Amino acid sequence: MSSENNEKPVKLSRKERARIRRENTGKLMKREARTGVLFMLPWIVGACVFLAYPLITSFYYALNNIRITPVGKLFNFVGYGNFTEILLADPDFGTQIISYITTTVISVPVVVAFALIIAMMLNENIKGRGVFRVIFFIPVIIVSGPILGMLSSQDAGTITAIDTQAISSAIQALLPMSIAKPISSLFSNMITILWYAGVPILLFLSGLQKIDKSMYEAARIDGGSDWECFWKITLPVIKPLILLSCVYTIVFMSNNDNNDIIKLIKSSMFSGVQEKGYGYASAMAWIYSLIVLLIVGIFAIIFLARKDVYARQVKKAQRQMKREKRELIRAKRRDARNVRKIERSKRTGHYKTYGVDEDYK
Repeated sequence: MSSENNEKPVKLSRKERARIRRENTGKLMKREARTGVLFMLPWIVGACVFLAYPLITSFYYALNNIRITPVGKLFNFVGYGNFTEILLADPDFGTQIISYITTTVISVPVVVAFALIIAMMLNENIKGRGVFRVIFFIPVIIVSGPILGMLSSQDAGTITAIDTQAISSAIQALLPMSIAKPISSLFSNMITILWYAGVPILLFLSGLQKIDKSMYEAARIDGGSDWECFWKITLPVIKPLILLSCVYTIVFMSNNDNNDIIKLIKSSMFSGVQEKGYGYASAMAWIYSLIVLLIVGIFAIIFLARKDVYARQVKKAQRQMKREKRELIRAKRRDARNVRKIERSKRTGHYKTYGVDEDYK
C-alpha cells in the first residue's frame, strides 16, 4: 500500500471545525442572497422607473410654477409657495379634504365588516358557493374608473327601494351636520361603497379557509357557542387580514376616478389660471398623499396597538424562560468559579475539610 493510504485523517480542533462551518454557512447565505436579489431585480427596476422617478419628478414640479408654452415647459421656482397657497388660500381643497376624511373613516369599517360577513357566509358548505363568490367579485372586474363614473351619474349606486331622504332627515336631527352628512351620503351611495368589498371578501375567504377546523371542534366540546368561537378563534386569526383589507379599501377609495379630490387635482392641472397648473396640482397631490398615509397609519395603530391575550401570554412565558435560562447559566458559572477556588485552595494548602475558611465567608 502506498504511503498516502497509510496516512491517518487529520483531526481538526473544535475551533477549526467551527470556523469551517461558519465559512460554509457564509457562502451559502451569500449565494441565497444573490439568488433573492436576482428574483427581486425586475421589481426593483420597475419601482425605480415607475415609482421613484415619478415621485421625484412630481416633488420637483410641486416646488415650481410650471407654464406650458409652444417651446416646452417653463419652470419658475417658488419653493413651498404652492403648498402655502393650497393650505391657506384654497377653500375648495380644505372642504374636500374634510369631507374625504370623514367619508373614508365612516365607509372603510362598513366595507370591511360587510366583506367579513359575506366571506363567512360564502365559507359555509352551501350549494352554488362558487357562483356566489364570482357574483361578489364581478364588480372588481367590470367597475373600473369610467364605468363607475357612468353608473354613478345615472344613480346606479343608490338604493332606490329605500327612502334615503327620510333616513338623512332622521340622522341630521340626531347628529351634528359635519357627521350627519357623510353618514347620509353613505346610505345614498350604499351600492357603490359595497362594490369595493370584492377583494376584501377574497382576503377573508383565504384566511377563513386556513383556520384549523379542530379548533372549533375543541371549543364546542368545551361548551363554546358560535359567538364565542368567532371572538376567540376566528377574529384573532384573521386580525392581520382586517388591517390589510382596511389599507386596500383606503387606497382603492382614495385613487378612484370618482373621488372629488382627484377631480379637483385634475382640474387644477389643466387650469388656465396662472397661479395653477402642473406645479400646483403636484403640490396638491403630495398633500393628499400625506393625508392618505396618515389615515392608513391611524387604522394600523388601531389594529396593531392591542395584541391578542394569548400572544401576550406566550411572550410572557418566553421572557420567563429566558430569565430562568440566564439564572441557570449564572448559577453554573458561579459553581464553576467556586470549584476553581476550592481546587486552588487545595493546591496552596488553605482548604479545610471541616468548614469554610474565613477567606470564603
